[in-house]
Amino acid sequence: MQFLISSCSFATLWQYKKYNFVKMARGLHFCAFLLLLVWTPATTAQLFPALFILGDSLVDNGNNNFIGSLAFANIPYNGIDYINHLPTGRFCNGRTVADRLAELIGLPPAPPYLSPTTIGSAILKGVNFASGAGGILDSTGANYINRISFNKQLEYFSRNKQALIQQLGVNGADDFLKKSLYFLMFGSNDYINNYLLSNSQTPKQYSPSQYQDLLISTYSRQLSTLYNLGAKKIVVSAVGPLGCIPSQINQRSQSDACVDYINNYIVSFNAALKLLVARLNQELPDAIFVYSNAYDSVMALINNPAQYGNWFQSCKCWLLWSRTTQRSARLHTALKPLFKQGRVHFLGSISSNRCCKSPPCSSSSQWHS
Repeated sequence: MQFLISSCSFATLWQYKKYNFVKMARGLHFCAFLLLLVWTPATTAQLFPALFILGDSLVDNGNNNFIGSLAFANIPYNGIDYINHLPTGRFCNGRTVADRLAELIGLPPAPPYLSPTTIGSAILKGVNFASGAGGILDSTGANYINRISFNKQLEYFSRNKQALIQQLGVNGADDFLKKSLYFLMFGSNDYINNYLLSNSQTPKQYSPSQYQDLLISTYSRQLSTLYNLGAKKIVVSAVGPLGCIPSQINQRSQSDACVDYINNYIVSFNAALKLLVARLNQELPDAIFVYSNAYDSVMALINNPAQYGNWFQSCKCWLLWSRTTQRSARLHTALKPLFKQGRVHFLGSISSNRCCKSPPCSSSSQWHS
């Protein structure tokens, strides 16, 4: 929960009153706001009847298990700290940020849409549509063969709405979707698995600013579509510092330093995304869009690790990602005992390069080798 709070932004304060949000002021941490809602007497999970997740591998909890994608996570060491210490399709050792958000607002983890069991009453607490390698653009992630783009996720969301209508009726489904919370996390793959790919044709077609404009305009239409399908309370996550992930450092840096020009792309994209969120709040009636500033939170961990405890400073676990390089293989071998001792954890996708200190790691007897 501590990391979830740090990964959200200072955004707009929304006060909940009689099942309605009232715009009050600026400057309160959005996650702190959710904490107030959850821990205030007379507020319950009914505050949000359901949580819907759309995004990429940072929040995918198993959809890619069912599409034959090269981006899959239902293998060790993924899931080592999850229930039964088994991989689930989450690209991490335990729970994702989406899982923690569900816990925070008193809901179970939203089941993956493509799971055969996500039918009937199983969809009444929310559904997860996220897909590893998925992006804003349909072309993003083609290097992984199969993935579910944001457009396809919206198509699935529309189908899920029809299933809700069958159970709740038109008015009931509309009211249900209006009161539900939506968490979106897109954009990373549109850079690392599209624009920044070696031999990609995209940078030959678009300058960085043109590509950003393409992403923002496409994202704008998609968010409007989600709104028109019934979503009203939508958290939109920024993209993290992709210039600091190992795949980019290994390819483009002569040292372990972050790649500045890539981070500059992301800072510019996030600034445009923040403006988009503000505009949608003005243009769409009853819309509540919140921008979540994941970038600054992760950069704070990277730039000032000592402030987050010696456990982070000593392990530098954000460097652990690819086991295909000699350097990262040595790091993984060196840190494996720390995983056994419960001192190092991944949070979110392994490629997100984020660590957390809890929950406890599994015992050495449960360590997958």
